[in-house]
Amino acid sequence: MNPRALRALVLLSAAAPVIYGCGSAEGNRQAEAPPPAQVVHEQDLSIVQVDHPEQFPLSAAVARESRSALVVTGVVQPEISRNVPVITMATGRVIAVDARLGDRVEKGQTLLSIRSDDVSSGYSAYRKAVADEALAGAQLVRAKDLIAHGAISMNDLQIAQDAEDKAKVDVETAEEHLRLLGNDPTVPNGVVDIVAPISGVITDQQVTNAGGVQALGTNPFTISDLSKVWVICDVYENDLASVNLGETADIRLNAYPNRLLAGTISNIGEILDPAIRTAKVRIEVSNPGLIRVGMFATATFNGLHRETHTVVPASAVLHLHDRNWVYVAADGNRFRRQEIASGELLPDQMQEVLSGLEPGQKVVEKALNLQNALDNK
Repeated sequence: MNPRALRALVLLSAAAPVIYGCGSAEGNRQAEAPPPAQVVHEQDLSIVQVDHPEQFPLSAAVARESRSALVVTGVVQPEISRNVPVITMATGRVIAVDARLGDRVEKGQTLLSIRSDDVSSGYSAYRKAVADEALAGAQLVRAKDLIAHGAISMNDLQIAQDAEDKAKVDVETAEEHLRLLGNDPTVPNGVVDIVAPISGVITDQQVTNAGGVQALGTNPFTISDLSKVWVICDVYENDLASVNLGETADIRLNAYPNRLLAGTISNIGEILDPAIRTAKVRIEVSNPGLIRVGMFATATFNGLHRETHTVVPASAVLHLHDRNWVYVAADGNRFRRQEIASGELLPDQMQEVLSGLEPGQKVVEKALNLQNALDNK
């Protein structure tokens, strides 16, 4: 081997360990596990810090004991026993309608007028009965005079007396028939005036001008006495234990949410709706004059067992993004915004809190002031 080739072989042998060593180090690094990831916690966005917390007075939440309440929705309906149909005993054609659906009417007020052949026939029968009675009366007077002179027998007098008695019955019957039709027998008239049997509101109308009316057929009107009404509610099967006959319920109308009315449970349906598993509960309510048939209402049934809820000033509750919040005092000059479930508004501008806050916790008395201060930063 020549000297040049020998020198190249020596150089190659010296470089081999270096190349091998580099490959081994790279493989070792790939085999090692990656270092653990470091998690950085973000700042709690519900915590706010203020420079002068003394500008936001605190109020301690207190406990309030109250009865459990069940709130359901219902609709106002007229009391069935106070619905009076307007009927007519005469068949005829309507010539005038003096009242309309929804009108308030008084007892004896004319509602509509009918031209009827029944009335014309009634007057004809009445006049004939009066004429027959006059003839029978004259014959009875003559018979009494004749028997006094012995000109006729007692049997003839009895026949005359019988004819007079029957003629009077016919007159009385014809007269009563005309009064039943709605007319005065002493004032001949072919028109019948239909009047309101009671005072109330017309809640149904089945007649129009020039229409026909059948005796004891379709009722032209229905009048409802709305001095007392029903609120019919749907109560779920699982809540029926909270409802008892004779108990009171608080009624609020959707149209007048600030007016509180008192009602009494008068009936609990015996049959459940198989589709939604509810029973009809009927509440009797005195109408102060603002309840309308068909109005939606909310009924609150106050249960027998008591519950304890938290109470805070109403100004401490902040309504934001369709939710209710309070600012609870934290350590130092910090406050925590905390979501709550609010209940009903109580007297003295206090607010019931159903969940989210415990008695004894201190909240900012005027949450809106703190929120405005934060928004202006």
